[in-house]
Amino acid sequence: MSGAQAFGAPLHVAGPEGPWEEVCDRFESGGRAVVHTTWGEWLTAALLDPELRALLGRDRPRYRQSPAAAGRLAFAVSRVVMKHTAAAVLGTAPAALDIAYLPGGQPALRGFGGELWLSLAHTEELIVVAVSRGGPVGVDAEAVTRRVSFEALQGQVCTPQEAELLAALPEDRRAARFLRLWTLKEAYTKALGQGMRRGFATVGFRWDGDGRAVLADDSPAARAWSFTTCLVRDRYLVSEACRDTGRDTARDTARGRGQGTGHAAGHVAGQAAGQVEDRLRDDPGPLAATGLPPAQTVRS
Repeated sequence: MSGAQAFGAPLHVAGPEGPWEEVCDRFESGGRAVVHTTWGEWLTAALLDPELRALLGRDRPRYRQSPAAAGRLAFAVSRVVMKHTAAAVLGTAPAALDIAYLPGGQPALRGFGGELWLSLAHTEELIVVAVSRGGPVGVDAEAVTRRVSFEALQGQVCTPQEAELLAALPEDRRAARFLRLWTLKEAYTKALGQGMRRGFATVGFRWDGDGRAVLADDSPAARAWSFTTCLVRDRYLVSEACRDTGRDTARDTARGRGQGTGHAAGHVAGQAAGQVEDRLRDDPGPLAATGLPPAQTVRS
């Protein structure tokens, strides 16, 4: 199962009041949920929350040391939104959760390794949080107004096959497809726990008959991954990558191996063992902006 049917459109959560019931319904029925909001919508509630210190937790020093006020506030709100989202699906208090970071920078909940996967993306005013109980998840968001030079970056982003296909498209379609490809690759490498440390040109995508993105590698391990890209707030492309470890486990058990395959399996094993670190690394600079109809699945 892949595409919009696998994920559904990201849900808008306008503030700490929710709607969390809808988020929990999505999580219970599909094993994952993605929410989006803006830091401005949450700012007042977050700053006035008497538990803000506890909500920031290990991120508080980084919050206090951020030199720019806008960046500091956006950073704080993104962590508050992430904790509220995780707390909603776990049925606990947000301040009771402790977020640490895997070596690749991916957020993880202490005490829930192998039970709940998290991913966070933010660009401009947008904040996106994904939670999954079925396997690693990654999200990325960029504004559709962002113009990225295909000619300058194709060697860093595209496989030779992708670059050849993109070069044959009209300029407007090429720009849209290139940006979509970028967000898919960042979402996927985030889910792997590698982020931008892994060269995007080493990851290949193709488009199936329905216009959905799938990994170019057609191995059983690759088929466990699902991808979708939606337009949110008429401005932002939000791509999600999620791997269903349940399918991996069933397949491997049938083969008598009892373990996953490749980079993603190593990441899951590490997270399940609680291998997180307190060190906070800088977020890689976001590529930037994007936009289409509200939460529409993108097929370009």
